[in-house]
Amino acid sequence: MIHYKEISADDIPLDLLLIADPSQANIAEYLQDAVCFGAYLKNELVCACVLNLNTDGDFELFNIASLAAMQGQGIGTRLLEFVIGELKDRNIERLVLGTGTFGYQLTFYQRLGFRVDAVIQNFFINNYEQAVYENGIQHIDMLRLTLQFDKQKL
Repeated sequence: MIHYKEISADDIPLDLLLIADPSQANIAEYLQDAVCFGAYLKNELVCACVLNLNTDGDFELFNIASLAAMQGQGIGTRLLEFVIGELKDRNIERLVLGTGTFGYQLTFYQRLGFRVDAVIQNFFINNYEQAVYENGIQHIDMLRLTLQFDKQKL
């Protein structure tokens, strides 16, 4: 049985975060003062989610990653649903994130209700030392996605 809870950033191995973000420098930056959540199976962290306040004062999802052996089993989806519930309980109005313009991550977030808010051109070229590829295609632009919480349903 998977157990979901808030955790310390120190509890998340760098190798797990590198699955979703290849930049150690970016990870180190957003881990400062981060709010983190984890999914545990038999006391082993199998999925982690890292959020932080951004410059607009919104909570931003910076990283969500599952161990390779655990991917495709819905653990990341259930962890993000847990995180969304926690944010709603804390009266947060919205959650934002950035992702590539294609790939499974985009559909993952859209299934949970995130909507495209903006396109940041050349983000992956300007912010990563090495090119980021998925399925042989280079990520260049970033989509900003927003999940607005419906206060009436709280």
